[in-house]
Amino acid sequence: MRVVSLVPSLTEAVARSAPGALVGATDWCTHPPGLDVVRVGGTKNPATDRILSLAPDVVIANEEENRAPDLATLRAAGAEVLVTEIRDVPQAFRELARVLDACGVTARPRWLDEAEQAWSSLPEPGTRRTAVVPIWRRPWMVLGRDTFAGDVLARLGVDHVHATHPDRYPRVPLEELRASAPDVVVLPDEPYRFTADDGPDAFPGLPCALVSGRHLTWYGPSLAEAPRVLGGALRAARP
Repeated sequence: MRVVSLVPSLTEAVARSAPGALVGATDWCTHPPGLDVVRVGGTKNPATDRILSLAPDVVIANEEENRAPDLATLRAAGAEVLVTEIRDVPQAFRELARVLDACGVTARPRWLDEAEQAWSSLPEPGTRRTAVVPIWRRPWMVLGRDTFAGDVLARLGVDHVHATHPDRYPRVPLEELRASAPDVVVLPDEPYRFTADDGPDAFPGLPCALVSGRHLTWYGPSLAEAPRVLGGALRAARP
């Protein structure tokens, strides 16, 4: 089996579950550390010729992270392309099982059981908080409707303000974000790398939680520790 992954979180899942199957991955595929495979460019601008030269049995993609024209080019050249759609935590587990099956994994990996257990055993949140969740700055963009990260936060007792916005990742003026007066501003370190010095300054007086983007937005082995890691970061929110 020869697999090329165009999705960082799925790259980690395949690398952990089918050692040796992965032959190519994007430049953004940072886990597991030390991954030694051919790099095929970015998620939005993959080198399709390089991918095809690897003669993959399957190319793993995602409808949100990868562009349809690139996937169409691969298919037109004869490549098998598996496209995932992941909008909530239960769907993530179903799609992970489908990906691993397509990659020839016959035994269910332990990390997948641990991840499902971590999410199924979550206690009901005692209180719920509202949040603004920026994902980009200049211009400001936030989580909107129907997102995996939004579902992750909701299961941890955090309801983001723009969950019913018509767009999935709307641009919202900073003044409007501040005026919504959320209980907490959730600032992940990807896709935009918010830090203690870049992000909280825009929301004076509001508690800000700096969180791991990998644990908020990735659907793979990191799901097993995401409730604990994100829960700790949310509890540590400071104005």
